Amino acid sequence: MQSIKEISAHETYIVRQPVLRKGKPLTTCFFEGDNLQSTHHFGLFESQNLTGIISLFLKHNPIFAENLQAQIRGMAILESHQKKGFGERLIKHCEEYCLANQFDLIWFNARESAVGFYKKMGYETTGSSFEIPEVGTHYLMYKKLKNE
Repeated sequence: MQSIKEISAHETYIVRQPVLRKGKPLTTCFFEGDNLQSTHHFGLFESQNLTGIISLFLKHNPIFAENLQAQIRGMAILESHQKKGFGERLIKHCEEYCLANQFDLIWFNARESAVGFYKKMGYETTGSSFEIPEVGTHYLMYKKLKNE
């Protein structure tokens, strides 16, 4: 049985470290803005075990004209649970949260290896690829949300 619920920034580290910061110290798992009241962290649980995470930051990117923007960071699924649709469920959860809270746009920096996954979910790239030191090649991706 799967469920998604809001968790603390610290609770994300159990998934952030092995997936996003493999071989690096736990201190590298902290993201600027993690503990702001406007930041939300969601965990996907399977049988009470945290298997996937995603963080949603209230952050304006000047490249986009939309007023209310959310940035996704730290989306990760434990290796043993990948390719099961968990990442898609977490992205959809964030989209629903953003629509319910009148956000106009979601944006994020996607690892090169994940671009295809996000494109299948309706996200687009903009601009050229860029390097994030010690992490790798990324693309800026976004999706405009339709608040009906």
